[in-house]
Amino acid sequence: MSVPGSRQPEPQLNFRGAVDLSALKARATATPPASTAPHPAAASPGPGSTDGGAAPETGRIDLDEATFGAVVQRSATVPVVVLLWASYSPESQRLRDELGAVVGSYGGRLLYAAADVDAFPQLAEAFGVQAVPTAVAILKGQPIPLFQGAAAEQQSRQLFDELLRVAEANGVTGTVGGEPAPAQEPELPPLHQEAFDAIDRGDFAAAEEAYRRALADHPADREAKAGLAQVQLMARVAGIDQPAAEQARSAAAAAPDDLAAQLAVADLDVVGGHVEDGFSRLVAFISRSSGEEREAARVRLLELFEVIGAADPRVSAARAQLARALF
Repeated sequence: MSVPGSRQPEPQLNFRGAVDLSALKARATATPPASTAPHPAAASPGPGSTDGGAAPETGRIDLDEATFGAVVQRSATVPVVVLLWASYSPESQRLRDELGAVVGSYGGRLLYAAADVDAFPQLAEAFGVQAVPTAVAILKGQPIPLFQGAAAEQQSRQLFDELLRVAEANGVTGTVGGEPAPAQEPELPPLHQEAFDAIDRGDFAAAEEAYRRALADHPADREAKAGLAQVQLMARVAGIDQPAAEQARSAAAAAPDDLAAQLAVADLDVVGGHVEDGFSRLVAFISRSSGEEREAARVRLLELFEVIGAADPRVSAARAQLARALF
């Protein structure tokens, strides 16, 4: 995922998100209330408008706990661009409105939502937001980091174009207006579906068992292997609040050779979207350790590679670092 800088490479998006949105979704209502109507600030017609009023594709959903569940559900049919902003940041307020025009120019192929981090701090915490403005996407219920800071229009368009390519590859081809209809999702294998259902219930142990049975039947099942790593990570970080996370980081900083402390913070790094930090932490531990602890750190790092996905360039870079640390 690309981050603004002086020179940007071609944006790359990873469909596998590192954030679990299920707890937030469960607290949200199934249908959006009247507050999901386009915000007045974004109601002027733009590209794709069909009349003099606010077109759906140029409107903005103000995201909060009441609207979040409905927006996540919409991401199954149309990609959602979410801007996390704050009233104390003039830059983020300006980008909130400017980004609406950019999203609107896609003719309804993207849905735009904005979340005030003061009004919805749980969302900012879930995404590990360090500063505003921060933009993320939601696709089929999975979060995808986009950028932090006031991105230039060209950069945001490159990222949105890539987001649409990822969406199409995953069968999400709908529009805000509902056309065309999204491609029919293939039916999941029974044990995969069992694992998904267990995750929806918050039963990570049952999900892990389902994936293990899937791997016992088909050892080469890459999706089951990745799913197992993901659900194990979700189980390890479940229930860790901000104070506990800060305490874990302090413990890891005070004891760099404590295996449990480094593993715990690496998990938090990956879940919070700081993937390179989590990888580097474990590679550094491996380089200065030996025996069983070194092997335990190596195995955990490989599991985190599965969570992020082998095609992700951060995984390729970390694999090279791991090889140097081992040999």
